[in-house]
Amino acid sequence: MASVRKADQRLLAQLSQLALCNPFSPERLQLEKELLGKRFQPEEMIAWNRKHSPTDAQRPNVVQLAETSRSLIQRIQQEVGDGKTISDESVRHYWNVTIYALLYRHIVPLLPNAIASPKTIAKTWQAFEADYRQLVNLPGLTAGHTQPAVQIFSFLCQIHRAFFNIFEFILGDSLPSAKLRVSVWQSIFTCDLERYRSGLFDRMSDLPSLITGPSGTGKELVARAIGLSQFVLFDSVKQCFPAAGHGLFSPLNLSAMSANLIESELFGHRKGSFTGAISDRKGWLELCQPEGAVFLDEIGELDPAIQVKLLRVVQQRTFSRTGETTERRFVGKLIGATNRNLAEEMKAGRFREDLYYRLCADRIETPSLRQQLDDRPEDLHSLVRHLTRKIAGDELDPLADQAIQWIEINLGPNYPWRGNIRELEQCISSIMIRNEYLPSVAADSLSFGGAEQWTAEAVECRLTADQLLCRYCTWLYHHAGGYEAAAKVLDIDRRTVKAKIIPSMLDDLRTT
Repeated sequence: MASVRKADQRLLAQLSQLALCNPFSPERLQLEKELLGKRFQPEEMIAWNRKHSPTDAQRPNVVQLAETSRSLIQRIQQEVGDGKTISDESVRHYWNVTIYALLYRHIVPLLPNAIASPKTIAKTWQAFEADYRQLVNLPGLTAGHTQPAVQIFSFLCQIHRAFFNIFEFILGDSLPSAKLRVSVWQSIFTCDLERYRSGLFDRMSDLPSLITGPSGTGKELVARAIGLSQFVLFDSVKQCFPAAGHGLFSPLNLSAMSANLIESELFGHRKGSFTGAISDRKGWLELCQPEGAVFLDEIGELDPAIQVKLLRVVQQRTFSRTGETTERRFVGKLIGATNRNLAEEMKAGRFREDLYYRLCADRIETPSLRQQLDDRPEDLHSLVRHLTRKIAGDELDPLADQAIQWIEINLGPNYPWRGNIRELEQCISSIMIRNEYLPSVAADSLSFGGAEQWTAEAVECRLTADQLLCRYCTWLYHHAGGYEAAAKVLDIDRRTVKAKIIPSMLDDLRTT
């Protein structure tokens, strides 16, 4: 008996690989290029980024791939219907490609808020289910290959939400930014999308996530992208999603709260358990929905006694309100974040090792703004424009141009941006208000790093006045964070500072 054409089976395998690939990885674009060949339309990017719609509706390469998938599925169905055989491996690939085609046919055209609209999602479900029944009707395609329609529908809606959330919350076109998006996608779906779809979709919320990185790098935004992208099972009877998008993410800034308040907010309390507890109160762990997430910002500052209680939540998924012994179950996802070095905190005895090792299986590191700009200096322009849209709305273009020009003239390309994205946002706001931004020069930043050699040369009287000024200007520019800040400390014109910079010394300072 004849088999399905080898060319179609090879194309099935390639499209299956594409369907399972992390969409934010550079590998995804390489697969598109290999699949489309001469039809591939080059794009100036290393991976998907904010310059493109998260639905990919306008990307011609994706439009072509979606059409290729639909055409291939029809050919496979026709060939198998005509009595040709197909290998079990090709059947598996067929199912992956079918799900990919269903995603772009029914889910991708929807805007995120349409998923929460009962009327829209019910209509989408009806069309999806009819299409699913036709596509799943392939000889050799068994229950071992497939999943129920409602599960696949829920899974594809989750993918769509995750696309939008990752694009919305994670900025930057640099390689560090692309790697961060890859990492967040893995935190939601793991590195094996097929395995997630088959059996992990309802288990991932049991695993906590830990986000580390410098202050101002968007750790809470990463947490939101993860927390708002959890699996939600569609109710096929009521034809709606039971969990609304609101209230599914509960952030707690632990550094701004006392230990007693943290305990009450997180675990809840029983009436009379302490002074002021005039009634029973549910904590955030108890209020969290199965599809939701509790985000503990600055978890590295958590009191040791509360760390013990939190360890129980992570290990056993149970907790008790303050003042009672009744065990309650935590049904959501736990996400923690810190800018502290937890290795040092554990060494100093301030953070429990057993808690850390329960949290670190899914660890995400947010890159600094300086790392992003070192990889892709032009990223500053797109970041400024995005933040300006947030700050000024309709005044986007004039303010963005003003801010970019001011930064380039007064701070220069090597400004360290110690406050990261948060500092860049404040810089734009300051330029809007005062047409200037004066970075703070922290006292401790003026007392370390790279000063030993040139100060020793000065003490030994081996430097001319101009050499001493050049070295001091270079060192201060590096540590103060820009020409304007250094000029303010030196009480000279910023142009003088710029003229005195020693490039080789600046390179050495950046590597120490």
